[in-house]
Amino acid sequence: MPHLVILYTANLDRDTDMTALCRGLADTMLAQQDEDGKPVFPPGGTRVLAYPAPHYAVADGGAAGRAAGTHTQGASGDAGDYAFAYLNLRMGRGRSDATKKRVGDALLARAKAHFDPIFGRRHLGVTLQIDEGAEVFDAKHSNLHPLFKK
Repeated sequence: MPHLVILYTANLDRDTDMTALCRGLADTMLAQQDEDGKPVFPPGGTRVLAYPAPHYAVADGGAAGRAAGTHTQGASGDAGDYAFAYLNLRMGRGRSDATKKRVGDALLARAKAHFDPIFGRRHLGVTLQIDEGAEVFDAKHSNLHPLFKK
């Protein structure tokens, strides 16, 4: 495990390729190294999954966006059609605070670069949160990890 789960308003599907974002974030995770130059995340355990929310309510429903008129209209044709993406990285304990900060900075930079074209067209919020902790129960069954052992 590290699992990065993206929950996002389904209106983003009209404006961007979420599969490309997933791949980019996974590649970013796999490129991370700790202070000793060792990979932060195991390739076989790295997952990035994105789930659109078909039903959502963001902020005031678009009233402030329409009143401000600061952005061009999104693909929906509504300047107040807000969008949101919540990225949550869940990982086990054991990484230094400096490593976690570098990982967070790198993931946020990748997400910002991906969404940058959208910021010029619609109101969009992006949140990245990293959680770690001792699991109450942690079981795994996989034949992926052996693929990456040398």
